[in-house]
Amino acid sequence: MRYAKWTFLGLVALLVFSFLHYTLPQRDIVRIVNTEVRRIDFGENSIFWAAPDVGTAGGTTNRDVRFINAVYPDGDPIVFRNEDTGWGWPPYFKLDSSNLQTEASDLVSASENPKWVAVRHYGWRSEFLTIYPNAVGVQQVAGPDVRLVPWTNIIILGLLAAVAIFLWRVWAQFRERTIEPLFDDAEDSWGAVAEKTEATRGRIGRFWRRLTGGRSGPR
Repeated sequence: MRYAKWTFLGLVALLVFSFLHYTLPQRDIVRIVNTEVRRIDFGENSIFWAAPDVGTAGGTTNRDVRFINAVYPDGDPIVFRNEDTGWGWPPYFKLDSSNLQTEASDLVSASENPKWVAVRHYGWRSEFLTIYPNAVGVQQVAGPDVRLVPWTNIIILGLLAAVAIFLWRVWAQFRERTIEPLFDDAEDSWGAVAEKTEATRGRIGRFWRRLTGGRSGPR
């Protein structure tokens, strides 16, 4: 049971970590090399794509999606999609994909005269699943080595930790005041039942010995 318990808790922790890693904002320092619009046919990976732009028709199996192509300082490529999140999940309330595409196009640069940009995004990039992180903001920075403090993540994770500690304390107090006394009462009750059973067996045994003149009871 101990292994099953820790396996279950490990799976829960992995799911929580994956959910937070996908949903919370991240910032990558990149150089934007191109912006484009592609027609995408959605398949099994449709869960990793956002909804159509707010105000446009939904429920289609394919639509145009904006992309921002970039490279990291070490030369590795990265592609971001640029989709509205609207009023759904995750709650970025992004309604300005067209404006963001214009800002990204204005920041396109060549390697000879690079413009380094912090792209704020959420999601994962997977070539196997053909999914892309969704850009939610771009900001030009001084250089590729600039340090950015993730204040949003620090605040969110701090609040989640506070809530988790509060819930844990509530559960601990509930267990101490309600559940443990119930188990103690049940244990006392079983002990009393066992004592009564043993006393009854003793009385029956004495009664039987009197009837049989001291011979042992039937087997």
